[in-house]
Amino acid sequence: MRTQTMHSSKKLAFSLLLATGLISTSVNAELPVEEVGTTTLSAPDDHRSYMVDFEFNNMVSTRVVVVDPDKKKYLGMIPTGHAAPAALSHNRKTVYTADIFFSRYVRGERTDVLTAWDSRTLSPEWEVKIPTKRSFSLTERFALSTSADDKFVYIYNFTPSTSVTIVDTEKQAVASELAIPGCILNYPIGDRQFASLCGDGSIQVITLDSAGQEIGRSVTEFFDPDQERLVERATHVGKTYYFVTTEGDVVPLDLSGGTPEVLPRWSLTTEEQRAEGWAPGGWQLIAAAPELNRMYVLMHPDHKPHKWEDPSTIIWEFDLKNGKKLRTLESPNLIWSLSATSDDDPLLLGTNIEGGLEIFDLGSGQHTGTMEGVTKTPTLVLNH
Repeated sequence: MRTQTMHSSKKLAFSLLLATGLISTSVNAELPVEEVGTTTLSAPDDHRSYMVDFEFNNMVSTRVVVVDPDKKKYLGMIPTGHAAPAALSHNRKTVYTADIFFSRYVRGERTDVLTAWDSRTLSPEWEVKIPTKRSFSLTERFALSTSADDKFVYIYNFTPSTSVTIVDTEKQAVASELAIPGCILNYPIGDRQFASLCGDGSIQVITLDSAGQEIGRSVTEFFDPDQERLVERATHVGKTYYFVTTEGDVVPLDLSGGTPEVLPRWSLTTEEQRAEGWAPGGWQLIAAAPELNRMYVLMHPDHKPHKWEDPSTIIWEFDLKNGKKLRTLESPNLIWSLSATSDDDPLLLGTNIEGGLEIFDLGSGQHTGTMEGVTKTPTLVLNH
């Protein structure tokens, strides 16, 4: 009886709403179509940051998340193609991504493009179809990079033969594709050169002309791959690149001259620290703050073979003039990748394993906060 009374009351109330016009069945009650506009951001400042989100659970559609770490503010997002690497122009106007798309989303005809995104509107400006060879791997620096004058973008290919596609950004066209057999990545050197790291322990430098064609190539012995494991994910100050081994040796490489010069190596650890188990680890495990001439390294207190890519909460700071350790920074969350801003009041930024961003003021060495949940699985953070 009670149930019947409740149903009757609901029917009466609905009839009254219809009668008074509070509910209308007319199509005229439909809301107008909302127009979506474009928000223009301010010009990127020294601390504007771009988090490359690999999205392990859905690598077909990845993204670059744009944030302001000073205000701890989310600014926007660039949608990218299959496991796309990203790179920033030196003039701060453009974000480049090397995208893979399939005609049926996860299958069908493959199309590779280099996309140029406006850094203020986060909208595509142009794209160039590139050879369907772009390396599909966990995103890392120097898989996509730009020349110092922004004329060329270098795209690392792996099929499994390796090559580099050169895109002319002025002509918005592919300029050339250069084979780098047995070598990987593309470390830019000034306006018309890039280097690649080779499996036999050498470093290969390719020189281009103004049309993006090869006019010179050199090969220099760099390290002994039979004796040590060198991590390819380097950092640099100017034309000096810094690599580390999995055991904690720093191997600097000066690429400013005609021939690469291997500079004296030094260790991140003392003999006592190494005996205790200290060694570097992480994905982008090192970063340099050029204005301070310092390097930051993710460190493990319990280094184990095959575990050196694991994240850490411990960061050591080193003076690049003399290799001395200056201080220890500690994150409240595990960090996988590091980046430092290039200005004279720099921040150190770390992507944590929960998808957040850890922020350190390098003037004071203090951890200033965490931006939580801005991405899903960030592999890198990039800065102009």
